[in-house]
Amino acid sequence: MSTIPLDLENVDLETGPRRPKGGGWRLAQRRVWVALVALWVASGLYLVGPDQQAVETLAGRVVVPRVMPGLHYALPWPIESVTKLKVRQLQRLVVGGDLPDSVLGRTQPLRSQFLTGDQNLIHLRAVVQYSVGTPADYLFRTENPAQLVGATVETEMTRRVARRGVDAVLTTERIAIQDEVRTAAQKLLNDYCAGVLLSTVNIESAAPPPEAADAFRDVASARADTSRIVSQAQGYANDLIPRARGAARQLLEEAGGYRQRKIDEATGDASRFIQVAAEYGRAAGVTRRRLYLEAMEEVLPRIRKLVVDPAANLDLTIIRKGDASAGAKR
Repeated sequence: MSTIPLDLENVDLETGPRRPKGGGWRLAQRRVWVALVALWVASGLYLVGPDQQAVETLAGRVVVPRVMPGLHYALPWPIESVTKLKVRQLQRLVVGGDLPDSVLGRTQPLRSQFLTGDQNLIHLRAVVQYSVGTPADYLFRTENPAQLVGATVETEMTRRVARRGVDAVLTTERIAIQDEVRTAAQKLLNDYCAGVLLSTVNIESAAPPPEAADAFRDVASARADTSRIVSQAQGYANDLIPRARGAARQLLEEAGGYRQRKIDEATGDASRFIQVAAEYGRAAGVTRRRLYLEAMEEVLPRIRKLVVDPAANLDLTIIRKGDASAGAKR
């Protein structure tokens, strides 16, 4: 059995062993404090994600307005503080109602009413998507960025709708209104230094008030009928006019051909007459005889001929009666 020697000078019979004298305890305390300080200093390291940007502030004042993604260092809290924002995340709000209303299909008439340029009321609801453009301005320039974005878009929407008639707003001008509202609202937000970047402004629904919906439908139906009838008339005109033009051109060409033919015939007759007149001047008797014979050659084959002896005693009345009866049969 072994025995353990006791140092009676360092042992108190009532409280137990005494703490060793010297710097051992103080060294341990110093090491603990050094470790704590090292951890506090190391706590200044922070990581900004790929879809994030950060803002460093010192005693409430912005020191670094935009910290890009990556590993960075700032003086530990409470000297400096770091606020991270998801700048690529699109935030969504509804102008002319609330998000739950748009999902459930409910309307808020008072919030969605807009006055057009021709003094008509319509219900509009637009969906706005935006993101963080300037992190420092987004954090410290505006108390409620979403409320500011909604009020700005609503103001510009009211201005653009008030410049157009109700038919244009409901039909052909919606895309133009969206683009104009987004551009004007972004300029106004930049003037406010809101730090917001508008992505899209989309008019989700545009409709007349329920009390006048039937009248608007009747007007739209009448306009559709008008457009259909005009299209049919235009199609008929497009079919008839080319055919009429073709017939007119054909008549003109035929008339031109007939005119040229008659001119050629008249020119030929005049030339022949001049030649005959010249021959008649040189030999009148011969020319007269030849013309007579040519005329007989042309006329005699067309008529019925009967040759009789002048000395014969023939009753010509029988021939005349026979010719008359033959003509009656024909």
